[in-house]
Amino acid sequence: MNYIWSLFRSPESAAPASPQVMNSESKGRVWFVTGTTRGLGNELLKHLLEEGERVVATCRKPSDLDEFKTKYPSTQLLVQRLDVTDVKQIKEAFETTKRHFGRLDVVVNCAGFTVLGEIEGMTDEDARSQFDVVFWGPANITREAATFFREVNPPGDGGLVMNLTAAGGYTATQGFSYFCAAKFALEGFTQTFMKEMVPEWNIRACIVEPGAFAIPNRTSSITIRPQHPAYSSPHTPTSLVRAHLHHIPVPGDPQKAAQMIVKLSREPSLPTRFPLGSDSLDAVKSQARATTEEAVKFAQMSCSTDK
Repeated sequence: MNYIWSLFRSPESAAPASPQVMNSESKGRVWFVTGTTRGLGNELLKHLLEEGERVVATCRKPSDLDEFKTKYPSTQLLVQRLDVTDVKQIKEAFETTKRHFGRLDVVVNCAGFTVLGEIEGMTDEDARSQFDVVFWGPANITREAATFFREVNPPGDGGLVMNLTAAGGYTATQGFSYFCAAKFALEGFTQTFMKEMVPEWNIRACIVEPGAFAIPNRTSSITIRPQHPAYSSPHTPTSLVRAHLHHIPVPGDPQKAAQMIVKLSREPSLPTRFPLGSDSLDAVKSQARATTEEAVKFAQMSCSTDK
């Protein structure tokens, strides 16, 4: 099967060279955003509404967004209960979007959480729950979005999917094994999605890799498991992560992040992946250099297996 990679080694983005601009700008584009009660999802929701965009804001507990529902009319904001692990709820959310707004322009997958712990100390439930939320949720939403963009929007209008991963979706971090694995999977899925889209559909996608942002209760979405006894020395890699978790430098401004996501969505030519923040950019560049250096170092051995 490996020959497939060389046979179809096309550019990472399968988007048309000059995609047409979505034509709902006069009324504000329609956005479908997950994870809107906290973190970057909440910041993005605030910014979109302030900019006059129309938003389907999804979350597990709609009452958490009552303040927004009071401030903005239903013609601009639709709050939807959504557990991203529930495929039936995902389909219903898109059906409700169709009835309420009649179109959809941008989907942003922000929902997520992580469990910190050593691989040997993680349970199957820890692993699978992260994959359900971090990978399967966005994957199923992306699939529904593609159908909506192609079959509900006017022909050629298309749409955009922005899947938020993390710097940990490109370079792994000790202690976050299954979170990183799920983000790696989402990046691979998104790249494949880009390559499968027919250019005439004008359906595009972009991987957004946020770094650390100064969000209230920033670590509240991290569940910390007891340390596996084999790693209890203060000098083990995971001990260092545990010790510094609440003291990691946080260079990012969440308001600027939300503004950049909106700005990026208007780009006619999107990157495959977009590191969001200087720390994410540094991590991605460092990993890319290391990968290239290793490939060059072992190139002769790699090529020696050819006929």
